[in-house]
Amino acid sequence: MLLGVALALTAPGGIATAQLFGPNVTPSNPPPPPPPPPPKIEVPVVPKLDAPPQQPKTQGSRRGSFGDRVIDCLDRGAAAGMNSGDRAAYSRACANSN
Repeated sequence: MLLGVALALTAPGGIATAQLFGPNVTPSNPPPPPPPPPPKIEVPVVPKLDAPPQQPKTQGSRRGSFGDRVIDCLDRGAAAGMNSGDRAAYSRACANSN
């Protein structure tokens, strides 16, 4: 029995063979992925000192004024046959949601 243990410790392919590959390197580790491309850096446009300032362009609102929306909602409520109290509540909710 002692002879078997001695042969197992001295036989090639024993415990120390895993260290032949080096630290943190095993045959099953795939190579690391390539590094990501560098970020694209764009230089912002610097305004000229003698250029006139540009006004931001605003888009017109498709939504009418609040008063116009209230009148439209009152008309819809009247067309639906609501009484004056129901039309008031409906017109407030309708004008705020549109």
